[in-house]
Amino acid sequence: MGTVRTKLRQVANSRGHTAFLAAALVIGFLVGLAVVLLVLLVEGASAAAEWAHEQVGNARLAFFITIPIGLFVAWAIAQRFSKNVESGGVTETISAVGLRAGYLSTRTILPKIASTAATLGGGGSGGREGPIVMIGAAIGSSLSRYTRFSEDRIRSLVAAGAGAGIGATFNAPIAGMLFAMEVILGNLAIRHLNAVVVASVVAAVTTHTLVGEEQILSSPGGRFEDPRELLLYLVLGLIAVVAGLLFVQILTWVSELRQRYEFPDWTRPLAAGFLVAGIGLVDDRALGTGQAFLSDLMRISDTDSIDLVLWTLPILAVFKMVTNALTRSGGGSAGTFMPSLFIGGVLGTALVMVVQPIWVFSDLQPGSYAMVGMAATFAAVARAPLTAIIMVFEITGNYALVLPLMLAASLASFLADRVHPDSVYTMPLTRAGVHLVQTEDVDLLDTVTVGEVMTHLDDTLHPSMTMSEAARFLDESRHHGMPVVEKNGNLAGVLTLLDVALAEGDPDETLVADAMTSRPITVTPTMPVSSALARMAALGVGRLPVVDDVDPRRVIGMFRRNSVVAAYHHALGATTDRHLYRERLRQRVQPGATFYEVPVPHSSAAAGQRIRDLAWPEEAVLVSIRRHDNVIIPHGDTIIRVNDTITAFGHGDSRVALAEILEQRLPPNGEPID
Repeated sequence: MGTVRTKLRQVANSRGHTAFLAAALVIGFLVGLAVVLLVLLVEGASAAAEWAHEQVGNARLAFFITIPIGLFVAWAIAQRFSKNVESGGVTETISAVGLRAGYLSTRTILPKIASTAATLGGGGSGGREGPIVMIGAAIGSSLSRYTRFSEDRIRSLVAAGAGAGIGATFNAPIAGMLFAMEVILGNLAIRHLNAVVVASVVAAVTTHTLVGEEQILSSPGGRFEDPRELLLYLVLGLIAVVAGLLFVQILTWVSELRQRYEFPDWTRPLAAGFLVAGIGLVDDRALGTGQAFLSDLMRISDTDSIDLVLWTLPILAVFKMVTNALTRSGGGSAGTFMPSLFIGGVLGTALVMVVQPIWVFSDLQPGSYAMVGMAATFAAVARAPLTAIIMVFEITGNYALVLPLMLAASLASFLADRVHPDSVYTMPLTRAGVHLVQTEDVDLLDTVTVGEVMTHLDDTLHPSMTMSEAARFLDESRHHGMPVVEKNGNLAGVLTLLDVALAEGDPDETLVADAMTSRPITVTPTMPVSSALARMAALGVGRLPVVDDVDPRRVIGMFRRNSVVAAYHHALGATTDRHLYRERLRQRVQPGATFYEVPVPHSSAAAGQRIRDLAWPEEAVLVSIRRHDNVIIPHGDTIIRVNDTITAFGHGDSRVALAEILEQRLPPNGEPID
């Protein structure tokens, strides 16, 4: 085994881009097999549930047995292996890519598959797309770590595995690629593209070959002939915004309800299962994946063939929202991707049924509106309009609906983002206090690495130290936090002054190991400061351990807030591109805070005064002064001059306050100092 591992690492290190693409190909194939395994296990669990229905004699009453059991099994698997097995999987993947350098445990792959099969096979409401995203990402993470690629390439391969899961599920590799770029990575950087495309295509081909079309969402196509129908598609986009935001809100409400009341945890899946079964007793179309019903909606070619009751469709959409929220909060493993499509398809069909009696311009095709409704609702829920547009295009296989798709999906995503900044995938992170920063393609701090500005460690804390010893160490070193290192040199955790203050028990007896934060988020010395800063901002912390690129267990320094300022000055001194300096200096240290520039006007009363004599805004931190072509590191005796450009750091209110101070005018007989 050791020889094989060595060979793989040699290939990865020696062949560069070729090995990188080969890894993407292998990941795509493995993800395709994982999708096939998941499909077969869901089928097997569904067959067992159908047998139970036959034994009970009433299919809907049997839901009160199969759904609670399915959720309980999924909950038990999560308790045994990992809490990450619960819920969807996309949020966990985004968090791993943004905060943990793409790390997802290999041990979650099979439990996630089994948990999803138990949830959906038993009748729980949701889709397999979210779980397969996490499964694919975990496969990509495992393989890339095994071959020791760089962190940036690990992130690419993790995203490739996630996109491959979507591409395989829908037989839509382009949509899978866009999903990985839009949702998982949060940008369309070209360096990630090749791996994501290769993995998505290979996974889609593998799944299609092994399970065929019948297990994949498909449609015969749509029709768009009269441009006046764009008005109806515009209305559908607005409906999708309302539905998408309501769906996100219901997911939030149910999750908060779960945390508000304290009951034994094992009762959670059973209670949620009974509630879901109760809704299924009213309308069983709100259960399961809804894929068969959705396929039927997309195939309706005219209103005469609709065998649906209009008033039940909006209710069915709400039922789907509630059952999916209950399934996820009850410990089940189910995604929101397919429910979003289901809700949009139902509402698109309902719109046609309402409008058709009064629409005299053309014959409306319900299947077309169902497909556009799917795309628009998913765009509103996930804020991924490109994925939504291309996915439906790949499902239908023709260009007929491109204009309606672009209009409805773009409008839905735009308006939803204005009303509510978080998608269904980022909402759980925001509620947990994690704010992932979407970095730009070019950033001034991209030019400086963590290793250039990190604080080197002369000494560290140890797990066996007492809290009183740790408090004394932090006080003497004048640091608010330090890494905790084991005797063998491996990173064990991080201890901060807040941890010391909150620690219970006698400080002379309580050990650092009992109060530290275990398995902290880390950065590497070769990482750009902009990326480390985004990771720090997402967590709302002031320091991160720096670990070795080759051995992520060995801590070599600390990246702190003052490291950011040092990196900023370093970048200013190194760059000669003033356009880059003015336009790209916007990286955040925490949500709402940024670097900004304020010029000193000719008539400013501040000109000629020392910095210490000015009443600076409390939340503004003076960073530097640009005077002609020189950058000055200011101190208390530095004199402000006319035409200086003050660079500060703080929130938007402090920028306004600083501008007001610098724009105060001299008295009429005053002379500005140049």
